[in-house]
Amino acid sequence: MSVRRLVHRQTSGESSRVTRIAIAVTGATTVGDVAMIEHGPTSLHFETWGSGPPVLLLAPGGLRASRIATWSAAPWSPIDALADRFTVVGMDQRNTGPSFAPITAADGWPSYAADQLAVMDHLGFERFGVVGMCIGGAFIVELLTEAPTRVAAAVAMQPVGLDANRDAFREMFDAWRSEISEAHPEAGEDDWDGCWSNMFGGDDVLFSAPDDALASVPTPILVLQGADRYHPTSASRLLAEAAPAATLIEHWKDPDHAPAARAAVDEFLDAHVT
Repeated sequence: MSVRRLVHRQTSGESSRVTRIAIAVTGATTVGDVAMIEHGPTSLHFETWGSGPPVLLLAPGGLRASRIATWSAAPWSPIDALADRFTVVGMDQRNTGPSFAPITAADGWPSYAADQLAVMDHLGFERFGVVGMCIGGAFIVELLTEAPTRVAAAVAMQPVGLDANRDAFREMFDAWRSEISEAHPEAGEDDWDGCWSNMFGGDDVLFSAPDDALASVPTPILVLQGADRYHPTSASRLLAEAAPAATLIEHWKDPDHAPAARAAVDEFLDAHVT
């Protein structure tokens, strides 16, 4: 059985959710407005804003920085944009911010998906929308193939992808390892090598799922195209072309196109996340 420790900050309505935690998990406690769930070695921190249908945010920043704070540096912050009508759920992925998990040779995209689903289970959200950027695109693809009934719709902004750039991801992984290795004395070379291989060692463009699996994903997806070393245009186009219910927005960052792109995201989420 997988084990997790969840740390949650909620801006309103905490009492009913803490009750849900206590029923679901033995040993759940609250300190002030922070609910903590003891589930062994993995710790996850997350926060919520607003009210309405749930939308899970999967932040940019790669393995090193996929956490809530990174959204402040993004071209568009879904926290600010969506909290007026959705329950927005942000989280720090394992081994970023205060979130923690041991490093093992079995770690991979399913490990992160299990964490993300644990957060939504903890909040009582069976079905939800997802907005992800950068590595968040790979997280989305894993969720759509591993738990397709859980995700009502997804917005993938400049998803990471493989296109003659594996060295860039190796550099990113090694930098992440260098930053956190002192906190992981349990991890040997085999553990780090297994984690690398599971995350970025394959040949599928979007990393987290086979390319040919995209054709069987029925979930509506809005893809905001990437165009750089980590987020190659080819990855965005593959997702948009292979997934049968996907739509591509090519231009969305520059001032001339940003308003229309943001309106398209609003319309998409309003239509599919209810």
